[in-house]
Amino acid sequence: MPDLVSLIIFLVIGLVAGWLAGQIMKGGSFGLLGNLIVGVIGAVLGGWLLGPFVHSIIPGPAIIGNIVVATLGAIILLFLIGLISKK
Repeated sequence: MPDLVSLIIFLVIGLVAGWLAGQIMKGGSFGLLGNLIVGVIGAVLGGWLLGPFVHSIIPGPAIIGNIVVATLGAIILLFLIGLISKK
């Protein structure tokens, strides 16, 4: 079980990623809870898609790579939601 600090860091990364994805995809924010949900799901999706390659693609501190991967995952998630909601 992850410790409390790791969980808080994961949630903060998810919040930042959700906010960034909202800015990139819609030009706005989804509110605190919406950003957190989109970012956390995006972090899981991005980690699943890009996890093995993250350190070879993104040099620098791990936190930056984690934010980039979570944001890319959140952007993909918002794109897929946009495709589904248009139907």
